[in-house]
Formats: sequence, structure tokens, C-alpha cells
Amino acid sequence: MKILFICMGNICRSPTAEGVFRHKVRAAGLADRVFIDSAGTHDYHPGAPPDARSQAHARTRGYDISDLRARAATADDVERFDVLLVMDDLNYSTLIGRIDPSLHHKVQKFTDFCVTLTAHEVPDPYYGERVDFERVLDLVEDASEGLLAKVRGRLVV
Repeated sequence: MKILFICMGNICRSPTAEGVFRHKVRAAGLADRVFIDSAGTHDYHPGAPPDARSQAHARTRGYDISDLRARAATADDVERFDVLLVMDDLNYSTLIGRIDPSLHHKVQKFTDFCVTLTAHEVPDPYYGERVDFERVLDLVEDASEGLLAKVRGRLVV
């Protein structure tokens, strides 16, 4: 199974989601069956590591995202990945507007997988404060649990 997390610039939310979900997939023993990546709808920071604040907050919860590098989503990504999980409405509409309607079913909101928290989107913390980066992690951890349950269900033979 191939999962792509998408936000705008691929330096805060989507690499955080990639790192958290990668950690959970490894802990579940599914790393050899699930490919995880992240990208942005815009090419603002090509090759840049995740925002230092995102890295620091993730590190305090045991996630290392320092090896990730920003990139823009490509047309090939839409074909290659089974599911494209966007962080908010803006990136949802941006991505939907760029792809063939026959592939719209692959695009979902990441918050649709939340188990205990209620949120319509993962808010962009870039111009925010410490609490905003913590909120992103709270939502990403929660949605990752729901996503992991779905992935397990699909991978069980």
C-alpha cells in the first residue's frame, strides 16, 4: 500500500504526518508492506528539511523527521499512490483541481481518520506558536491511529 501525505509546502504538516505514521507502521511490523511519503501542492521549499519547529516538537514525542526533504506533488504521484491524504480544504481543492476526475477517489482528508479528536482539517502552524505545532501533532497522532486500523484491515489476507 502506498500513502502520500500532502500539505502546501511540505515542511510542517505533511512531513510530520509522514514521520508519525512511519513510526506507527514500523511499530506495527508493517514497514515492508506500506510505503509512506509526503509532498506539497506548491514547490515553495524544494529539498528543504522540515521546519525546525516541526522537527523539535516531533522529537519531543519520539519522532525523528530530520531525514525528510520537501518536494512538490507530481502527476506521477497521483498514479503511483493508493491514497493521497491532504491536511486541509485548500490543499484538497488545489489537488482535486489538478487531477483527472477518475482519480478523485484517491484524495481524502487526513482528519477523516481521527479516532478521538474532532477536526475538519489539520491547521497550518507555520505562522503560529508552540501550541499550534502541538495541535498538529495531536491531530496527526490521532488520525494516524485511525489510518493504521484501516491499513491493517486492507493488508489482512
